[in-house]
Parts: sequence; C-alpha cells; structure tokens
Amino acid sequence: MTPPFPNPVLGTPPKISVSITEACPSTCAHCYTGCASAPKPGVIAVREWRAILDGLADQGFIKVYFEGEEPFAKPGFLDLLEATAPRMTTLVRSKGAGIDARVADRLAAARLGRLLVDLMGEDAATHDAAAGRKGSFAAACRAIALAAERGIPADALVVLTRASAPRLNAILALAHRLGAARVGILRLYPLGRAKAIWEAIALPLAAQMQALAALAPSPGLKVMQSWHPRNQNCCWQAAALDAYGRIIGCQYLREYVDHGNIRDRDYLDAWANAPLYRMLRAGHVEKSCPDCAASQRSHGGCRSTAFAFHGRWDAPDPFDVTLNDGVDLAVLPDRLREHQPERAAAAGA
Repeated sequence: MTPPFPNPVLGTPPKISVSITEACPSTCAHCYTGCASAPKPGVIAVREWRAILDGLADQGFIKVYFEGEEPFAKPGFLDLLEATAPRMTTLVRSKGAGIDARVADRLAAARLGRLLVDLMGEDAATHDAAAGRKGSFAAACRAIALAAERGIPADALVVLTRASAPRLNAILALAHRLGAARVGILRLYPLGRAKAIWEAIALPLAAQMQALAALAPSPGLKVMQSWHPRNQNCCWQAAALDAYGRIIGCQYLREYVDHGNIRDRDYLDAWANAPLYRMLRAGHVEKSCPDCAASQRSHGGCRSTAFAFHGRWDAPDPFDVTLNDGVDLAVLPDRLREHQPERAAAAGA
C-alpha cells in the first residue's frame, strides 16, 4: 500500500503553462516535442487561444507561462500576450528568436512579468551547434540584454547535459554580464528527440550532483535548481495545456497523460474530477525525501521522471539522491526506447 504523504491542497490552480506552438526555427537535438519550422496541423490558433485564456482568467487563473517551442514564431503571439497581460501575469520562455528592440519595447509596455531564455553554451560555436541554427546564440543573448535594459526580469535557462555540465560556470558568468536576474539549471527529461540520443547527452546522478556542487555564481545572481534538497513534486499546483489544447497538468507529462481537451472539457472539471490528475495532486508516493519535503512542502519529487524510469505513478523520483535506489540516469529504460509511451486515456486520467 502506498504510504499517505499528503501534498498541499489547492481548490483551484492559480497558474497555467501553455505550450503555444510546436514551431521553432531551431532544431535542438534534445527537443522535447520534435518541433518543426512550420506550424503543425491541429494546433490551436491565436484567436481561439484568446477565448480560452479569457475563460481561464474568468475562472480565477492569475498567471500564464507561455512556452513553445518558440512562442514568437507563432503569428499573432505578441498580440495575444498584450491582450492577456491586463488579466493575468504573463511569463514567456523563448530561445530569443524574433526579439528585437521593437518587440522588447512592446513586451515592456505590456508589463511582461518575466522573460526566460534558453542558453546552451557560453559562446556561439557551442550554443549554435546545440540549437542547430547559426545565429541562435546571438539571438538569445540579445533577448536577455534587451529585456534587462527595459526593466523586464530576465532569466537564463540551461539544461544539464554532458555538454553543458563543464560549461555551467561560464554560462552563469555570461548570463550575469547580459543582465539576467537568475539562472535556472534544468534537468534533462527523456521526452521527444532527447530519447533517441539519451546515452550521448545524459549524465549519471553523481555527475549531475558534482556539476551542481561546483557552481560559483557571481554575487547577486540567483541560481535555481530542483535537485536535492529542493526536489519538488509540483503536481499539487500544476496546470498545463499543450499546443493542441490537451489538458496535461505539466508540460513534462506531455507523453504520458491526457485528461481531455480544453475545447470540450472545462479545465477545472479535469482538475477536480480526472482520477489520475487527482491522484498526482494528492502526493500518493512510495517514498518521500525528508529534506525535500521540509523545503518544498511536497513529496516524492518529479512525477514525470519517476514514471519515465519506473513506469509507476507513485514511484520515487530517481533524480533525488535519497530516492534514486541505484537507477542509472544515463541509461534510457527499454520501454521508452522501444516505443512511444502510451498516454493515460482521458476517461481514466
């Protein structure tokens, strides 16, 4: 029987992540969606997104986090952000493509809450190779600098891989010079294209912890990371939609769950009544790290990586040193290598 480790309880979610598009000019080798340069069929158009976001604001959502692949690659996205900003705090994750001085001025006028930009290296050669597009490093740096110059809080994000680990401090220094307020070190997830090259890019947990322990940020630069002792089970508060309108709870659960579609199911109905969603929010896990529970007030760590490596929703998160139990994070589980994970159906999710 799974021990009861209750997570905090919210009656309704206060914020939502929206994957606004799967189009992107970059071709990152570890892309979690398998993006393309052109829009994919079936994604929700900006006009419909506006109605959806108005409805979510009416229901009490106060913050929206737009991610992508590249939000600024979606025609009309900036207009959508400007229409949404008076009703909800807006955050955008971008690779910097399309952000010039004119766009930055509009973002500042709309009072964008935060711009988060991916950095994949400390120089053009490294970053552009990882992004698969020449000029992407210059675009990312420009976006951070333009935001900072206009008083928009700007974060740099870097995924921890074999390639980025030895460069973390150089990336921190670059982010600080550009004016970033924070740098987020993100774990690598076995999703999308990343699965095909997992052994080439993923690090064992010990090497990940060693890289984090060696961080030396400049004074005033805040570093965010979700490893021990700050490994959070975010499901108690998480809400997310993919580019097609699927209710998935968290962007990192995109390959594993389907709680219905926002086009025909109210989000709060899925939040309150979808059995898997309810279970994930409740914190029904086999083990809980006491250090992380004390700092994060939640239990068991990330449900996406727990399910990916164990195939059980209540399994311990192997990215936590106290819960790893010998799992080699540098080796992809065979069931993920051999076939696409089967999503939990809406009726049972």
